[in-house]
Parts: sequence; C-alpha cells; structure tokens
Amino acid sequence: MKFAKPKVLVIIANLGTPDAPTEAAVRRFLKQFLSDGRVIEIPKFIWQIILHAFVLPFRPKRVAHAYAQVWLKDSPMREILLQQTAVLKQKLVTQNPALELQVVPAMTYGHPGIQQVLKDAAQQYDQIILLPLFPQYSATSTAPLYDALAKWVLTQRNLPALTIIRDYYQHPLYIQALADSVIRFQQQHGQAEKLLMSFHGIPQPYADKGDPYADRCRITALKVAQALGLKDDQWAISFQSRFGKQEWVKPYTDQILQDWAAQGVKSVQIMSPAFSADCLETLEELALQNAELFLQAGGQSYKYIPALNNDTLHIELLAQLLQANLDPLSTTFSTFESI
Repeated sequence: MKFAKPKVLVIIANLGTPDAPTEAAVRRFLKQFLSDGRVIEIPKFIWQIILHAFVLPFRPKRVAHAYAQVWLKDSPMREILLQQTAVLKQKLVTQNPALELQVVPAMTYGHPGIQQVLKDAAQQYDQIILLPLFPQYSATSTAPLYDALAKWVLTQRNLPALTIIRDYYQHPLYIQALADSVIRFQQQHGQAEKLLMSFHGIPQPYADKGDPYADRCRITALKVAQALGLKDDQWAISFQSRFGKQEWVKPYTDQILQDWAAQGVKSVQIMSPAFSADCLETLEELALQNAELFLQAGGQSYKYIPALNNDTLHIELLAQLLQANLDPLSTTFSTFESI
C-alpha cells in the first residue's frame, strides 16, 4: 500500500494594486477597494453616492500620478509579492518532500485576485494555508481575506482543511528583522536624532469598536525600540494615510514631523513596520511627501528605511510561520492509494 502525498496550497496574500499607473486602472482598483464594507463602514447606499459623485471622478488622477512616480516594470507591491512567493516556494518545496505543495501569490483587490486563486483551487487540495502579509491584524486589511475564503467555502462541496495565519506582530524573528534593517541602514547612513515608526492608520471609531490593529502596532513599535536599545526620546510611533474627515488613530505622522521640525529636530529616519512590501504608501507618501513636509518645516535630513521586502530574515520568518503548519500534515492526512 502506497500513501499519496497530501496536496497543499499555500497562498501568500497582500492588499492589492492597480494594473497600471493610469487614471482608468486606478479608478477600477479604487472602486473595488473602496466598495468593501470592511474598509469603509458607512451605510452602503450613502457611501456609494459619495464614492461615485465625489471620490472616483477626482481621486484616480491624483493617485495615478503618484503611482507613476514609483512604478517600475510593474507595481512595486506586485513585483515584490511575486518575488517573495517564488523564494518561499523554492524554500518550502525543498523542505517538504512528503507534500505535494503549491505556493501562489494573491491580492485582496486587483490581480492576481484572491477570488480567482480560490476558484482555481476548487476540489484540488487537501489543505489550504492562507498567509496574509499584514503583520498586525486589522478588520480593514486581514479580515477581507477571511471574507473571501468564507464566500468561497459556501460554494464548495468537497472542502479542504483550512488554515489562516492571523498575524505576527510580535514574533521574535519579525522584531529582529525590523531591528536589523534599521541597524544596517544606520551603518550606511548614520543615526538620526529621531526614529519614527509610522503605521498605516485606521479610523478611530474602528478601534473603539474593537479592532486590535492600533494596539498591535504599538506593541510592535515598542519591541523594535527595545531591540534597538533606544531611549524614549529617540523614537516615536505614528499613523499615516488618513482619508476623509473623521478622526483617525493618533498621533498623525505628518503632525509629528511638523512638531519635531518646529522643536528644532534636524534629522529623522522613518520606517513603516506595517508593510511587508514597499508600495505607494511607503515609496511616495513616506519617502517623498513626508520628506518634503519635514524639510519645508525646518528639518535638514529625512531618510526612509525600506520595508523588509525580500530581506533574508523576513523570508525566514514567513517560512517559519508556514512550516509550523506544514510539519504535521504528512501524518494527519489518511489519504492513500493502492499500489
């Protein structure tokens, strides 16, 4: 009697990106992204009026211009996701010869879309493992992937085992990877007066209703500061990328930078531990927009520390998160075939 290899699908998922740095492509992407009730918690009827009357007619042009400044052969986020997936596939397939393993990229919005990835996986696998590349869980980022999986489940008869790796905001290897990235950067560029850890923001009402994201960000930032041996006056945490007029989680990145400049701080280095891959928000908003803001306010030196991307420790972290769920599979499945 010969045992069949368990068939396992690993999905490496990030948020999403337009297909091109054009107004039309950005409009399609924003329509999909901003129509998600997880992202915008305004009554759907009211929000659709606002979205189609005030957002989609005007915002895509501005956002497309911003994307054009950071676009390479493809969107940076998609390029990095494909690279991360390729490296992880090679690593995991080598480490798991007893499994028939497939590792694929996916995005919540845009391409390659999570819905199509799941559709293609129908009745092919014994186990699906989903790894959202969001270190800190939020209902605005991670939960839409849960939603996509839940909708797919309702359409399936022969369901595989399902695993979602929720987040990893204080995993020791994640903290080490972030701290090491700062150390390497400062070995090349010197140490600034202040290190600012800027995270993507969420509306304050979301946090008030129980979204744990902001608290997880604060834990991440504190652990990184401790790993670097920073004093309280050498670093701060902030939140970026506000949208609309409601209050968002504070302190705001742009306000801190302006306050520091007014207080006589001359040099700042900024990083964004919420991002597993550089994208529009890091390469354009953090690296360019906020640099201009700080320098115009009186600062003299502003440098952006890149996201972890394909950093060796980052890949090792992701591999360890996945391997912990792959190790038991060869013994937990009873699937077999006769010789």
